[in-house]
Amino acid sequence: MSLIPLAERLRPQNLDDYIGQQHLVGEGAILRRAIESGNIPSMIFWGPPGVGKTTLAHIISNRLKRPFYALSAINAGVKDIRDVIDKAKSQAFFGTNMPVLFIDEIHRFSKSQQDSLLGAVEKGTLTLIGATTENPSFEVISALLSRSQVYVLQHLKAEDLIHLLHTACTKDEVLREKKIDLQETEALLRISGGDARRLLNAFELVINAIGKKEIVITNEEVLKHVQQNLALYDKDGEQHYDIISAFIKSIRGSDPNAAVYWLARMIEGGEDPSFIARRLLILASEDIGNANPNALLLANNCFQAVNVIGWPESRIILAQCVTYLASSAKSNASYMAINKAQALVKQTGDQPVPLHLRNAPTKLMKELGYGEAYQYSHQFQGNFGEQEYFPESLSNTVLYEPGDNAREQELRAYLKRCWNAKYGY
Repeated sequence: MSLIPLAERLRPQNLDDYIGQQHLVGEGAILRRAIESGNIPSMIFWGPPGVGKTTLAHIISNRLKRPFYALSAINAGVKDIRDVIDKAKSQAFFGTNMPVLFIDEIHRFSKSQQDSLLGAVEKGTLTLIGATTENPSFEVISALLSRSQVYVLQHLKAEDLIHLLHTACTKDEVLREKKIDLQETEALLRISGGDARRLLNAFELVINAIGKKEIVITNEEVLKHVQQNLALYDKDGEQHYDIISAFIKSIRGSDPNAAVYWLARMIEGGEDPSFIARRLLILASEDIGNANPNALLLANNCFQAVNVIGWPESRIILAQCVTYLASSAKSNASYMAINKAQALVKQTGDQPVPLHLRNAPTKLMKELGYGEAYQYSHQFQGNFGEQEYFPESLSNTVLYEPGDNAREQELRAYLKRCWNAKYGY
């Protein structure tokens, strides 16, 4: 039995063997064109775990015949970065091609660590490729981001993952010695969550657990072996998205007990507290909204406090926010309203702004009637004067439906008093 994991044994060495991300590396795609030209920028690969960020960095380095250095932001520091930069400078002196520095989980680097990369990237001493599962707009300093091209990698599709399983059976030096019948793959695909590495880890685990020459893969067989053996939480990202999903759904479902359990799972797994706090901010608006406007205020204060306090005390602040949000009344009315509004804009295009709502900064605009019939709400009783605010063709369109909770029923009553039957409130 090989001691090298299956996922590592199957790591592709060229673009033709690379699975997925056709929007980036398919024939004629933007990144493939840059690679084939031999002139690549520094770049950030942003995407979920197991979609090929590290592999793609290796392929680029091999294709361009450049020295390749790899650091992990989990255990590397400024000294490690400077050592690589010094090596890159010395290699340039001897006429060697510009090296590639790959930094995995670059979002875990502090500002000072990221700052130490700026000079080398700006001067072209090396080409930086950073990989992150987090939005680089939040996690990568603006100076470094402005000097890099961001490429978004997507979850692998079902057909990509099935192709990968067949490739493992036919090309892997260990598995091709066995007779493997992929009778059912749904359980493996579900477990993978679009993560190729997790798929291959689960597949190899099942193969080894069965331990026979002839193996039939069924959903039942997979679940019997995998559910017992997969790690509960991998702080390096294997179940990052599954745990946060369970966490968010527990809060949305008003279960503070389950929510604080999943919070503890993330804390014990070494999750970034800022990541957790950001998700709470989003949830406070998406799932609670106007049912309890204080939720967003508390979540924002939680986010700020977590970034000031740090571990381990931040766990208390997060727990307070989590239990409050889970125990709060829920409404997704605002979230649904903006979804409907964006869909309407895409469907109806650029509708003209009614003349009475237009700005009139010049004499000509005033002469054309811009703003002429506008009614200033505060001049009317109750600070409300009825007039049309939609483009004419969209009049009476209802986008915001207040939720069935005490606070939003108050909003509904106010809107009904204002608009009578116009919006059906």
